[in-house]
Amino acid sequence: MMPGPSLFVKSRPFTGKLLLLCILPLSKKVGFMQQPLLVPGEGMEESPPKTLPKSLRDRISAYKAMAWEAYRSKPISHWILLVLSSAAMLVAFPASSLLSRLYFSNGGKSKWLISWVAVAGWPIPALILIPTYFILGVYPTPLNLKLVVSYIVLGFLTGADNLMYAYAYAYLPASTASLLASTVLVFSSLFGYLLVKNKMNASIINAIVIITAGMVIIALDSDSDRYGYITDSQYIMGYVWDILGSALHGLIFALSELVFIKLLGRRSFHVVLEQQVMVSLFGFIFTTIGCIANKDFPAMASEARRFKGGKSAYYLVLTWGVITFQLGILGSTAILFLASTVFAGVLNSIRVPLTSIAAVILLKDPMSGFKILSLIITFWGFACYIYGNRPASKEPS
Repeated sequence: MMPGPSLFVKSRPFTGKLLLLCILPLSKKVGFMQQPLLVPGEGMEESPPKTLPKSLRDRISAYKAMAWEAYRSKPISHWILLVLSSAAMLVAFPASSLLSRLYFSNGGKSKWLISWVAVAGWPIPALILIPTYFILGVYPTPLNLKLVVSYIVLGFLTGADNLMYAYAYAYLPASTASLLASTVLVFSSLFGYLLVKNKMNASIINAIVIITAGMVIIALDSDSDRYGYITDSQYIMGYVWDILGSALHGLIFALSELVFIKLLGRRSFHVVLEQQVMVSLFGFIFTTIGCIANKDFPAMASEARRFKGGKSAYYLVLTWGVITFQLGILGSTAILFLASTVFAGVLNSIRVPLTSIAAVILLKDPMSGFKILSLIITFWGFACYIYGNRPASKEPS
């Protein structure tokens, strides 16, 4: 859902089964939707390993030649879409995280409402999906009982995940919540290994240890990282819910991959969009029931009057929250089909510091030396993960 963080998952080497999944949401901001799979014939093709020269100058020349070859192999429209998708991922995910925190810092109280906002934009991918059928000349995937039940379960888990992240953003600075949400990489790797039998190498294990160490540093520095009006118990609750939300997000990733492997059997762009629409729809139904039971919808009018900036600011925050959550997921979806999961990992590693820096500048988040250290460590952990998923190249002996 939130931001989260968001995020990408491990896949088996060179099988073409690469799964991404961002809310992010909060995402929060990231995170919150299941992410797609990259399959043979869909997206960047895997080329045979190339032998690279050993000298630095020759290596640079070789990489330049490879980059130019890759550029010429695709039409200009491919690169335009790749740039737009990258911008959507790098802008929408941090924006959704900041908007979630802005809602709470300016007087918003409802965690259910923010979790509802994270999935209320489900018609956006639906509007893209419908013309896709005509453009690609394909038919909607037939529904059966198992597939419907899987969508309902994933939708329920997504709604619960959004709610956990909402508690995190209610009690933690946006920069801290975004850093903690990066642990989704840890849990997605573990659940992917246990449930889907994805590979686990030394670089990935190293990334898990490094990112975990970064989260411990934040926990030890809670005194300088807490807003004055947040109590110790609220801060601890936000920390715990953020980690639990990341764990659930990682489980959702693995279960989503199982749905594609066991039930769908095919992984094309329109099938991925179908899953995003259906899971968001059931998540929307779940959070709507929660908002009704909690009487959040009738309370919106009074909450808007008390909101700093007035009613217009209140509804703008919620509206843009709905839009940015879905745009972030659509951008990450397109990245996997236009490029690769490694490139998505690179963008995700950039997104975390972007969110933290933006939160410090725009929301005046506290930024201690320990948090800066945690940010650097987390960035290094992402680098280890990306290195562990790099395409292998043959070195001359």
